[in-house]
Amino acid sequence: MHMADALISPAVGGALWAATAVVSLYSANKLKKTADDRRVPLMGVLGAFIFAAQMINFSIPATGSSGHLGGGMILAILLGPHAAFLTMASVLTIQALFFADGGLLALGCNIFNLGFFPCFIAYPLIYRKLAGRQPTRGRILAASMVSCILALQMGAMGVVAETMISGVSDLPFSAFVLLMQPIHLAIGVVEGLVTSAVVSFILKARPELLDASFHSRPLSDHIPARGIIVAFLTVAVGAAGLLSWFASSNPDGLEWALLHSTGKTELEAPAGGVHSLLAKLQDKIAFLPDYNFSGPGREKLQSPREGNAEVKPVKGEAWPAVNAGTSLSGIIGAGMTLLLVGLIGFCLRRQQKK
Repeated sequence: MHMADALISPAVGGALWAATAVVSLYSANKLKKTADDRRVPLMGVLGAFIFAAQMINFSIPATGSSGHLGGGMILAILLGPHAAFLTMASVLTIQALFFADGGLLALGCNIFNLGFFPCFIAYPLIYRKLAGRQPTRGRILAASMVSCILALQMGAMGVVAETMISGVSDLPFSAFVLLMQPIHLAIGVVEGLVTSAVVSFILKARPELLDASFHSRPLSDHIPARGIIVAFLTVAVGAAGLLSWFASSNPDGLEWALLHSTGKTELEAPAGGVHSLLAKLQDKIAFLPDYNFSGPGREKLQSPREGNAEVKPVKGEAWPAVNAGTSLSGIIGAGMTLLLVGLIGFCLRRQQKK
């Protein structure tokens, strides 16, 4: 559900950048009161895990579409809404800047759609009420399913609303919304199952982590989080380096909706102005566009990613798509996310001590 700049006007993009900045500052101020040295590594590793997980598109049966995890609910449940939002913002920023996944103008929209709705609406108003203070596996499954589905529905509607308000494309509103909502309902079901599995694992291994997140308090010294950190780091490296080869090449939910609304999986951005300036800037910064080596001879075709640099292996390439560029991109991106989130946590701790 990463939006490209072609869907967004500078006014809407700027407004969502401002909204994201306000929510980020609010989250940072809240974290100063509860930030602790033990939570920072967990934030970084979970950010790396979500970065890797978002690289793996899964097919939606009978649709010709695919989807990938958003990850906002996993982050909110394990970290709390404020740390989760900053972690998600870090993931999406690394993706846009260095891998051309999602536009720079649309970055505020993407952070808001994938971060704000799960962290500040679905988690506190839906998940916590359904899961309760002492969740069981059954309640976790129900809460995860409902909250993930509704968070994705809100995010998908956000994409539609931001696109329509921008008015830079000729997308038919009724057709677009009637395609976006059902396909993201299916993606939400899968995300709910994955979220339930991850949270159930934490409930069995370290229930104290869920309790600390639920009550927004620091992790106490007697909570051994090292094993959880190692487990998520291992999964992140494996997903980025190996499982990414098995990602579906079908267009994702947003591209699928665009395809059936306009006959194209991506739209042309307005020529000149802010769109052209940011596209050139992104081309210079993104050293591994579309999670692959850049260079001549790479065919530009339909891709399951929504960024500005859309590249797909040439027709007829075997599946799984064993690709050193994809593996390297995933590992580097996960590492950069870990470092960025760790830097944010370190700065918050310094401010807290002052």
